[in-house]
Amino acid sequence: MDRARVLIVDDEPAMLENCRRILAREGYSCTTLSDPSGFRELLSSARPDVLLLDLRMPEVDGMTVLTVAQADDPALPVIIMTAYATITSAVQAIREGAFDYLAKPFKADQLLVALERATRHRELILENLALREQVAKGARRKEILGSSRAVSKLMDQARRVAASEANVLIRGESGTGKELIARFIHANSPRRNGPFVPVDCAAMPEGLLESEMFGHERGAFTSADSRKVGLLEEANDGTVFLDEFPEMSPGLQSKLLRALEERQVRRLGSTSLIDVNIRVVAATNLDLETAVADGRFREDLFYRLNVIPLHVPPLRERAGDVAVLASSFLAEFSAAQDRDPPRVSPDVWDALERYEWPGNVRELRNLAERLVVLDDDGRITLSDLPEPLRPWATVETGSPESELLPYEGARAEALDSFKLRYVGRLLEASGGNVSGAARAAGVSRRTLHRWIAKLNESTRDEST
Repeated sequence: MDRARVLIVDDEPAMLENCRRILAREGYSCTTLSDPSGFRELLSSARPDVLLLDLRMPEVDGMTVLTVAQADDPALPVIIMTAYATITSAVQAIREGAFDYLAKPFKADQLLVALERATRHRELILENLALREQVAKGARRKEILGSSRAVSKLMDQARRVAASEANVLIRGESGTGKELIARFIHANSPRRNGPFVPVDCAAMPEGLLESEMFGHERGAFTSADSRKVGLLEEANDGTVFLDEFPEMSPGLQSKLLRALEERQVRRLGSTSLIDVNIRVVAATNLDLETAVADGRFREDLFYRLNVIPLHVPPLRERAGDVAVLASSFLAEFSAAQDRDPPRVSPDVWDALERYEWPGNVRELRNLAERLVVLDDDGRITLSDLPEPLRPWATVETGSPESELLPYEGARAEALDSFKLRYVGRLLEASGGNVSGAARAAGVSRRTLHRWIAKLNESTRDEST
């Protein structure tokens, strides 16, 4: 079985044959080239894992071939061969990107050791690149969980917004996931390789917030015993996320506006301006229009930030998403404790789906963690829920056997129960008009007809 593909470039046929014979015996797949003028074309077709290259050739210098190889495939390890075993040539070859150096004549075991190290080096580079891409793709895919119409619309907007350089204003109630949307926009933007710098404007007192955002020079104030780079400066070539920015004072609002307009910041205690290239994604749960009308927030800064508005819906407006989120959170916290997710009774699913969630996704996540931590029998029943949630359950508690349904089965039963109630409300609101009900639900007529058929089937089963 071939261990790796090796391209050998040398103007001496005997050297080519000796290397090919030694490596083929060890399972390497070898391609040889005696005329380096055809190197570029052969490199493209052979796609080697390692290049074994003679340093001194009459037609084309080996260092020229090395440069071409590195430009075509930066991860390709190149082992230089030369009869001119001098320190100078060795150092130069390594500086130009060669992986290793063999002085002719060399022994077979020396060649094999060098090839083994080179192939392992390439494997590590490719694994690292693949891991980076996997992480990057994971970050780009990391979006709000859910399949409701509201969330689907939001994520579609966020994907389109991410490709631009425009500032974004994300609005929504506390706990809805505004920072998650901001991170999604950054991860899917041309700035994804730059920093994402969050600034919690509501968590710091005014003086500290200004210092944190703009930085300061040593001696700018009493406790400034060293220079500090501000968060806006740290976000250069990336994205700065201003969370609850309306908490800033009018003076700080004015300074931020000037920084955004001129793309420059000045550290406290400094007279020098520093260029910054940043994109701003801001978020708030406050009524900005009222704050502007009352004079508590600058109108010009509002327009500067509100180039593209996005609204994150509250959890109570995301029909069907509670079960998806709860399942994900229960699985996440269970995995952290090295246990299987607990079995959830149908009445619990019903209560979770019907509850209004004033704390939104944050409240649901905290509840899931609490349920997993306190679980001692592998199941969650209505009595395990906090008292305020229990009255929201309308599904009658079944037999002990129904409470012990497998996790996925219990979830499916609860979702079916919700879907049947939902279809009934849709048809009632639309006066029995299937097309209108389908449009309201954001599904096709065929899907709604399938739901209605299931509803009718359930009704028949109950009447028998």
